[in-house]
Amino acid sequence: RHPLPPKARLAYPANMSYMMQPGIILLREGTDTSQGKAQLVSNINACQAVAETIRTTLGPRGMDKLVSDGTKVTISNDGATIMRLLEIVHPAAKTLVDISMSQDAEVGDGTTSVVLLAAEMLKQIKGYVEEDLHPQIIMQGVRMAAKHAVEYLRSIAVSVDLEGSRGMLEVFAGTALNSKLISNQKSLFAPMVVDAISILDEEELDLNLVGVKKVPGGSVTQSFLVPGVAFKKTFSYAGFEQMSKKFKDPKVLLLNVELELKSEKENAEVRISDPEEYQSIVDAEWQIIYDKLDKCVQSGAQIILSKLPIGDLATQYFADRDLFCAGRVEAADLKRVAKATGGKVQSTVNDLTPDVLGACGLFEEEQVGDERYNIFTGCPKAKTATIVLRGGSEQFIEESHRSIHDALCIVKRGLQSRQVVAGGGAIEMEVSKALRDYSRTIMGKHQLIVQAFAKALEVVPRQICENAGFDATTVVQQLRQTHATAPNGEGMWFGVDIENEGVCDTMKSNVWEPAINKLNSYTAAAEAACVILSIDETVRNPQSEQPGAASGGMTAQQQQAKMSAAMGGRGMAGMMGGRGGRGRPGVRRLK
Repeated sequence: RHPLPPKARLAYPANMSYMMQPGIILLREGTDTSQGKAQLVSNINACQAVAETIRTTLGPRGMDKLVSDGTKVTISNDGATIMRLLEIVHPAAKTLVDISMSQDAEVGDGTTSVVLLAAEMLKQIKGYVEEDLHPQIIMQGVRMAAKHAVEYLRSIAVSVDLEGSRGMLEVFAGTALNSKLISNQKSLFAPMVVDAISILDEEELDLNLVGVKKVPGGSVTQSFLVPGVAFKKTFSYAGFEQMSKKFKDPKVLLLNVELELKSEKENAEVRISDPEEYQSIVDAEWQIIYDKLDKCVQSGAQIILSKLPIGDLATQYFADRDLFCAGRVEAADLKRVAKATGGKVQSTVNDLTPDVLGACGLFEEEQVGDERYNIFTGCPKAKTATIVLRGGSEQFIEESHRSIHDALCIVKRGLQSRQVVAGGGAIEMEVSKALRDYSRTIMGKHQLIVQAFAKALEVVPRQICENAGFDATTVVQQLRQTHATAPNGEGMWFGVDIENEGVCDTMKSNVWEPAINKLNSYTAAAEAACVILSIDETVRNPQSEQPGAASGGMTAQQQQAKMSAAMGGRGMAGMMGGRGGRGRPGVRRLK
């Protein structure tokens, strides 16, 4: 029996041309597309894989990661550094790299916890995605939970007055250094970091004005803070050792001028009619450099620094007059000297008035390890500081530098916000309890998502316990009970007791963090989770990663051959259905 009715059978031949139409190709050959629930789950799994990599670095007992690119070895437990060095290629997992970088730029610390929070949120939500709950409903629930978490955190954050700010900032720095390689020396570095921030302008707090100089050798305990500027001795010419290396109350001249003998024939064409006139040209060249040097001396400055080279003639000239000079000073160091001494960088030596000169209490060149450093102290307008780090190996000093940077950022944010919360997982457990209570007031599917968000926050205390070798299940259950049953909110600040495997009031234990750290973490993690959930299709073109990607990886000849084949193999004639070929009917040749 024929499957089609008679009318359809009659119309069938007429529709043959429609059914033979070629398919529409939108994407380049080789492009990989995936969509639907399967690719969303795949993206979530990729984010979880990234979190697994840095999970063990969290907390004061976190382990370090060694990352090698074949030439350079980096040992670190800083989340942002590890995420940057891993060079993640998965397009969705790169979102976690972005939030880690933003946390590092905005706050400076908490880069590991923000990645763990985002990945844990996705892990808790994954079951609802597999059960076909619409991603938009999940995203609404995540945003509701994040908004309530931020509001609750702001309501319970403890404000600190200005009088106790010094102690508060030292606690911030100590808490930030707890999980770092130099945690055993936090009694040395925490006050040093606070002193460095206190020197800066309170309105700007520009961390670029805190220089960190790394000197290999010696012990880390030999690190010190210079309440001014210190930089490594620059390249020097003959006559440098004859200079005075110590000045009291000197004037400082800062230049962006090259003080070298220049042959003018390289800059201009010189025509002479008599060979004896050449000597006058040479004399003029010498006179130009001597005029510059005389003006520098007449300005009254004892220390002359220039961003450009200061040649051997100028070096000897200044040494004969008991002055100090240094050329090729780095732009950042010159800027910090200007900030500290009150000097102004000059691009010419003409009209050097006293107001462009800087001043400092003491200038001295000291030996630090194998290097000599120029150190400016006692600066009346000091708005900059320098931390000189010592250490036995390059990797140790680099990690110490990253640790100091995190502590500087935390102290800066703490000084601006002046609101603190307890660390050690205490704030996460308290916010988690508040979200569970809040979820019971919500009707509908959003209640499930808020509860999942609340459970995700528990990853921080759980991971701190696991990294310390504790029984994470027992400790987290104790924290849940304490936060839920303690009368009058006395259990609010209970977190992981890292010293005695249990729980304790981390606020009393001086484990403090700026509230802005946690606010940024929760917001960034929630937004990252929403970004991953909002992706309904992933399109990847592997050819774009290869040479010649703009042309689909083909040469011009290959493109031409492919176009010709598409036209029937005979160029335009083939595309026109055979009309117009050589010697074919319908073609008129012009003679």
